[in-house]
Amino acid sequence: MIKEILSDTLNIIFKRGRNLQNILEQKNIEFVHERGKGTMQWQQPYTDVETETIKEAVILNYAMLSGHSQQNLQKRTALSDEIVHRLSHASGISILSDKHQFPSFLRTVASVAQQPKGLAQLLMHYHWEWVGLLATGNDYGLEGSQQLKEELMKSGFCVAFYEMIPLQLTTSKITSLVNTIKGSSATVIVLYAFQEQVIPLMEEIIQQNISGKIWIATASWVFSAAFTVKTIWKALHGTIGLAAVSNNIPGFKDFLYMIHPDKFPNDILMTTFWETVFHCKWTDNKTAHSVNVGIIDNLRYCTGQEKLHTLEQSIYPVSDFRFPYNMYNAIYAVAHALQTLLGCRYEEGVIFNTTCADVHTFKPQQVLYHLRKVRFKDVDGEDLFFDGNGDVIFQSNIINWQLTANSSMKVVTVGQYKPYSQLGLHFYVNNNAVLWSGGQTEIPNSVCSEACHPGYRKLVRQGQPACCFDCIPCSDGEISNASGNCIKCPEDYWSNAEKDFCIAKYIEFLSYEDPLGTSLGAIAVVLSLMPVGVLCIFIKHHDTPVVKANNREVSYFLLISNLFCLLTALIFIGPPMNETCVFRQPAFGILFSICVSAVLAKTITVVIAFNATKPGSRMKNLVGSKISFFIIFSCFVFQFIICIVWISVSPPFSETDKKLPEKSVIQCNEGSVFMFYSMLGYLGILATISLIIAFLARNLPDSFNETRFITFSMVVFVSVWLTFIPAYISTKGKYMVAAEIFAILSSSTGLLFCIFLPKCYIVLLRPDMNTRGYIMRQQNCVIEI
Repeated sequence: MIKEILSDTLNIIFKRGRNLQNILEQKNIEFVHERGKGTMQWQQPYTDVETETIKEAVILNYAMLSGHSQQNLQKRTALSDEIVHRLSHASGISILSDKHQFPSFLRTVASVAQQPKGLAQLLMHYHWEWVGLLATGNDYGLEGSQQLKEELMKSGFCVAFYEMIPLQLTTSKITSLVNTIKGSSATVIVLYAFQEQVIPLMEEIIQQNISGKIWIATASWVFSAAFTVKTIWKALHGTIGLAAVSNNIPGFKDFLYMIHPDKFPNDILMTTFWETVFHCKWTDNKTAHSVNVGIIDNLRYCTGQEKLHTLEQSIYPVSDFRFPYNMYNAIYAVAHALQTLLGCRYEEGVIFNTTCADVHTFKPQQVLYHLRKVRFKDVDGEDLFFDGNGDVIFQSNIINWQLTANSSMKVVTVGQYKPYSQLGLHFYVNNNAVLWSGGQTEIPNSVCSEACHPGYRKLVRQGQPACCFDCIPCSDGEISNASGNCIKCPEDYWSNAEKDFCIAKYIEFLSYEDPLGTSLGAIAVVLSLMPVGVLCIFIKHHDTPVVKANNREVSYFLLISNLFCLLTALIFIGPPMNETCVFRQPAFGILFSICVSAVLAKTITVVIAFNATKPGSRMKNLVGSKISFFIIFSCFVFQFIICIVWISVSPPFSETDKKLPEKSVIQCNEGSVFMFYSMLGYLGILATISLIIAFLARNLPDSFNETRFITFSMVVFVSVWLTFIPAYISTKGKYMVAAEIFAILSSSTGLLFCIFLPKCYIVLLRPDMNTRGYIMRQQNCVIEI
């Protein structure tokens, strides 16, 4: 029974193994199971002739099965209702993975449905973003090319052209396809086709002298007869593609070199093979071995002394065991399944309502059951097993066809793609081993647009694929490398001039080391000496009419407050810290409100003094220093309350503004913008009231035109601060601080000059006007306090 089952199984695998079957019927096959080790030995009491007959069956049936699985698919589908158990070594059609249609189909060759991912991985490895795609017009070409196109689009790659190759090629269609290839800028072209389409296409490529194209071969033609046609070798030179994994089968290469028509005299295929590869013709007595037979009448005759090892690898690939290796694994899978079944090693051995199977009772369904669960190490050390669809794990070699210096075509394995490998190396290509079209070793480029230089980004051309773009500079604050995509620099960094590197932003604040800060600080110090000088002059001439006019003590107070207003500018220079930020604006608001209140007090004093001179006026009691300081205090206290509330509720603090280009600005955040503008608003109200009162009192009789000078001073003050507000809002960083310092110095100096410069002129340069007699002569009313 064992002999019959193994005979049937091998017959399914080999298809034409009639000679093999005869031998199996004559010989016993013995399995020696060593329990616990899980091994099996095949005892082969065969003669050398019988062994060679087995190998012959393997070779011949490999040749039959490897190229016709797709054509026989319809026949197999028609028989799918019958329970036919098949283990294939060459049928890669994806539909065979459908267990509803093919419930008992297993195979040791990977499904072609997994090939597009491998091809996409190859294209991505070389960064070939712009590829052409030619596909044969059947299920294999349409499904595979569409899957490849989707894989490429997922990775951002583009298809330059996508053309169908009809199964029946016409001359016009071939010319049209070649013109498309010639007119495209794509260097790399994927060919999802068969040798029947590849050969005429390459012949036209040679005819039109098209060079420099890289052909990506699918498994359907990567090891086809196309590479035996010498006239198209030039076009195929540099072809790279995926092929089934080829591992060494011990003794098989030596056997292939040993075959000879004499050893197989009844095999007509052997003589045909010999005539084809050696380009000779057998005589009627082909075993004559006559060395005298040569070229007669331009016809070379076979002598039988030709050597197979002299053939080129493209003609006789004795080192390529891709399909035999799949057959090799199929035989071992059956062997392991039988070993498990007969050894009853698993609990699954009790199936189909029977006890453990024995040599006389097991059924084909039981072999299929254990075949689905088989798992063993192949020659490469990888686990071989069947998944739920009856497929093995996908793995392939990356091969490169090369035209050598002696004008022979050879195939070189340059890498591997094993996405499910347990050994860790999933994708590998030895670029140094690859020869490209024209014998070039440099990796060819296949892009629609050249990569953007650093500092530039991609701008896709309108109406074209994403791979076709123009390069434009990155925006400020962004950089790019060779990827063509701009990225923003971190907050603390900014792009350099070339926009290919982020550099640290420089820190900006108004410091004393800065020329602007040094200048404003020096100006503030110099201007602060002026009210001190005026105060000294007034103290020295305190008994003169000019100094005594319009409340001498208020004048002293105004000069001192003006001095502090000028000095507040120095608080704004230097690194902003929380301590300085808290007191900077409130100090400015309080001191300026005192200064403006003093001016308002002087203005009101003039009005009161004029009205007090009228007969019967009761305002005489309001004339004096007390009422002036009361006015100052009353006006100042509201500003003081605003600043105290401001500091208590939302105090100013130091912050770093990183949003500005090229720099990070350390500045004082006002905390509450409302309180800040409330403080400025109140100061503006005081200045406006002073201006109005001074303007209305400008024509009142006065010894030294006090109200006119106050009017001028307030016009300057209000003008400066009205100008300051838009300038403060529109500037950032140190220039915003400089604008406020400038407003402080300008308004303070304007008050000082407009009010006290005319008095200093009289005191120092016109002492004749600073006498009581001069005043009487002018008939001016002088109020002596």
